[in-house]
Formats: sequence, structure tokens, C-alpha cells
Amino acid sequence: MTRPKKTRVLHNLPPSTYYKPDGIKKNRLEEINVSLVEVEALRLVNTDNLSQREAAEIMDIHQSTFQRILKSTRKKITDALINGKAIKISGGKYKIEK
Repeated sequence: MTRPKKTRVLHNLPPSTYYKPDGIKKNRLEEINVSLVEVEALRLVNTDNLSQREAAEIMDIHQSTFQRILKSTRKKITDALINGKAIKISGGKYKIEK
């Protein structure tokens, strides 16, 4: 039996939740789902230039969990960009803190 997922702490929501390659109709695209938690992990490391340890503390999770989230997210985003897939941002177990 797996453990229930811990609620992650988010501080920002993305301004847009759907990205697609130009010139391809939405109904012809495969979608990659990226959770809001995954986007927050990318933001903290790539935009705010925090270490994984610092970012994990902000999200109230262990550094090893943060590392797994970040690795999974980068793989998904890379797949979408290289293979022309749409990126849908939604879901995840989280709470918003300002």
C-alpha cells in the first residue's frame, strides 16, 4: 500500500495553463500533463535560482522528493518541446501560501 501524497506548498500560480506548438490544431496534438506542483518546482530552481534544498524547504517537502519532482518535470517538458506536444498545467495536491 502506498503512502498518501503530502500536500505541497505553492506561492505562485502560472499566468497560463496551456501551451501548444504553433500551427497545429489542438485536436491533433498529444498532451503532456504537468501539475502545478511541478511548475512551482521549475520556477523555484530556474527562475528564482534557489538550490534544490532551499526550494524543497519552501515547498515543505524533502530534498529527495523535490529532486524526483524536478527530474520528472524536466523530462515531460523536454518531451513536449522535442516531439511537438501540448503542455497542460493542472492538478497536484497543494495549498497556496502568499
